[in-house]
Amino acid sequence: MKNNTKKQEMVFGVHPLIELLKAKKRKIYTLYTTKPEPRSLIQIKKYWPQYPVSIQYVKRDVLHKLAGTEDHQNLVALAAPLQINKKFFNPERHKNLVLLDGIQDTRNLGAIIRSAYCTGVDGIILCAKNSAPLNASAIKASAGLAEHTNFYIAPSPKGAIELLKEAGYHIYLTTLDHGTDALSITYKHPLCLVIGNEEKGITKDMYGTKITLPQRTPDISYNASVAAGIFMFLIMNQPAK
Repeated sequence: MKNNTKKQEMVFGVHPLIELLKAKKRKIYTLYTTKPEPRSLIQIKKYWPQYPVSIQYVKRDVLHKLAGTEDHQNLVALAAPLQINKKFFNPERHKNLVLLDGIQDTRNLGAIIRSAYCTGVDGIILCAKNSAPLNASAIKASAGLAEHTNFYIAPSPKGAIELLKEAGYHIYLTTLDHGTDALSITYKHPLCLVIGNEEKGITKDMYGTKITLPQRTPDISYNASVAAGIFMFLIMNQPAK
């Protein structure tokens, strides 16, 4: 692997590479693949950039080592870093946000990003500590839709809440119990939906309106990413009143 002075991040899989090229927010420097070329490379070449990209042909076990997984679909790339917003969200332009409070699993992170894109959420707030990294695995789990998502990284969940309050967002905390039925609320915009840790839920002493999903029994809950998708769908598709 050539040593490049530019900072690079790994991306792997068919859809992540297609969405990266479609978004046109960052460049691919090197693509590692097998020979003969996988058929999926034909799909990617429909969006192939005009700038030069080095293609390196290697064995599959080399791709396994590069990606740290076998779930790379014979395509591993080194690209410019994913863009992260330096300024906090503007409620006039970003009316619907999601704050992820301690999501640990990269697959859950990716699935939530995917649902956020599909439902029309304007941005996602991540936290610098105790959260799953926004890495190649998370981007793969998002089907590459992280490439089209606005991200902001807050120092902590409580720090994010302070920024949201200062900006004028209404905050809705998702909980397993002791919350208002999410189906019965008229949501006020601009808003931020807070999704908590897979096991512990929302950080203690967070303030906002608590909402919950109806379910068969109170002792078994939805998967975090599934619950997040349902909440986002309900909020983003609530009829105007």
